[in-house]
Amino acid sequence: MAVAEAFCGEARGIYGEDLVSVVLYGSAAGAGYRPGRSDVNLMVVLSERAVDRLDRALPLVRKWRNKGVAVPLFLTPAYLETSMDVFPLEYLGMKRAYRVVYGKDPLAGLRFEPRFVRLQCEREIKGKLLLLRESYLENEGKPRFLERVLVRAVPSLLAIFQGLLFLKGAGEATGGEEAVRAASLEFELDEKPFLALLNLKKMGARKADASPVEIYMGILGQLRKLAQKIDVLGGEDD
Repeated sequence: MAVAEAFCGEARGIYGEDLVSVVLYGSAAGAGYRPGRSDVNLMVVLSERAVDRLDRALPLVRKWRNKGVAVPLFLTPAYLETSMDVFPLEYLGMKRAYRVVYGKDPLAGLRFEPRFVRLQCEREIKGKLLLLRESYLENEGKPRFLERVLVRAVPSLLAIFQGLLFLKGAGEATGGEEAVRAASLEFELDEKPFLALLNLKKMGARKADASPVEIYMGILGQLRKLAQKIDVLGGEDD
């Protein structure tokens, strides 16, 4: 992708040998990229001595944000290696679709431990359940507000489903709808609220399969069920 290549060229000019890798990940690295609508997501891996000099990157980030590049992730090889127990879902998501624009492949050697994936899945599921309940009460159940909350929840819900599929050894789903169907089948969930949410995000409330309130309450019910199932999936080692 020309945008990623151009960003990388400028990053190399700023950091020189301290730039270890630049990785393009997410929809821009796969078939789901929609020019002008999808963000361009980048991971910038710096040396330990350079990562504390983020001030050098301010003009670069400012310039490319105006061209559709999301604020990049800046990290070091050591941070990546030592955070596999904390952020496995994020790294699983990156590995689904990524391309190395410059330097070494920082994701190639990652190994995911099921106990850490399960723990983050549990934390995300139960946290999302509490957040959705709180948002429902805070917004007094008003459909236009609930629609915003639901749409913002889509990326984290899909990350959870991908993590659940990993735990079941069911492989990776290539798209949102596929992930919803596969995870719902594996965990005996009703897929309808989640599929309706994907349609809501794509089409808007006027063309959605159900009202925001119906989708909201359906997802709350399924997340509650999933929160119980993820406990059973755990073990004493967790």
